[in-house]
Amino acid sequence: QLQLVESGGGLVQPGGSLRLSCAASGFSLDYFAIGWFRQAPGKEREGVSCMSKSGRSTNYADSVKGRFTISRDNAKNMVYLQMNSLKPEDTAIYYCAAAGLFRRCVSADFPSWGQGTQVTVSS
Repeated sequence: QLQLVESGGGLVQPGGSLRLSCAASGFSLDYFAIGWFRQAPGKEREGVSCMSKSGRSTNYADSVKGRFTISRDNAKNMVYLQMNSLKPEDTAIYYCAAAGLFRRCVSADFPSWGQGTQVTVSS
C-alpha cells in the first residue's frame, strides 16, 4: 500500500542545484529505509543515496559524494534529495524507493518505487 511520488525534476544548468522530493503515502515513512536511484539512457539503474530507517546511516555513490544530500522528514512523510553542483552526467530519471529492511543500496533490495522524475543537466 505504500505509494511514492517524486517531484522536483526538471532542466538545470551545469553547476546548478535541484531538490527532489518524494511524498510517501499509505504507511508512515519511519517504517522504511529510503533510497534515491537513477537511470540514464543505456545504463543500469544505480543507487545514488540510501538512508536507513532511523536516518542514522547513509550511503552515497562515489560520483555524488559531497554534492548530493539525502534527507527525510518522517513527520511529513517526505524524502528529499538535495543536488548541488550538478553535472551533465547526472542527467537521468531519478526514482525514490523504500524498503522495510536496509540491506544494500541497490535497486534489487528496494521493493517499493515511485514513478520517477526526469533530471536534465544541460546548458
